[in-house]
Amino acid sequence: RRIRKVPLGRQPCISQTRITLWALAAQRFTAQCARLLSNATTGETVERSIERERHLLEPVKAAADLVIDTTTLTVHQLKNQIVELFWDSEGREVLQLSVMSFGYKHGIPLDVDFVFDVRFLPNPHWIDELRTKTGLDDEVRSYVLESELATTFVTQVEGLLELLLPAFREEGKSYLTVAVGCTGGRHRSVAVAEELSRWLTKSGYRPRVTHRDVHRS
Repeated sequence: RRIRKVPLGRQPCISQTRITLWALAAQRFTAQCARLLSNATTGETVERSIERERHLLEPVKAAADLVIDTTTLTVHQLKNQIVELFWDSEGREVLQLSVMSFGYKHGIPLDVDFVFDVRFLPNPHWIDELRTKTGLDDEVRSYVLESELATTFVTQVEGLLELLLPAFREEGKSYLTVAVGCTGGRHRSVAVAEELSRWLTKSGYRPRVTHRDVHRS
């Protein structure tokens, strides 16, 4: 058995709390690990090496506030257990979400998890009084989202995210980016990204919103 420290010092929710957490990892030694633990010169057995290590670390374990036996836990299960124990009182989500709008003519962003193409929605670019505005303006937002098709699309995307986000979180994913693209990245994608961000906020998430191409011509 081996005692391993789990670093949590940078967790914002426990920055003011003195906590020492040790995870007890039992029965997790592969053949390679076993060879590393053995003393090649004295012929000390793996069992003896482990026992000696436990004895040396016993004072540290005794000072710990919490000991977790990880014998039957996966990495993701261990992470979730730690988060459940120490996440802040406001219940902030494990999954850190980003919502990004972009323009296809400037290239699809890298390292995104979902890409939604909204070029099928009415394009404000062809409306003179809307062309110089962006999806951050109420007039453009109303124009883009007022159709039944837009409403149905946004509702369907919200339903998809409602289904998948908890599953990704359960699997231990920490970061997820949702990208919404239109032709230039100034009108339709911005309006839809803002709408999705509002819904995510109401659903208890704290999305970070980026409009990559909103100021590009």
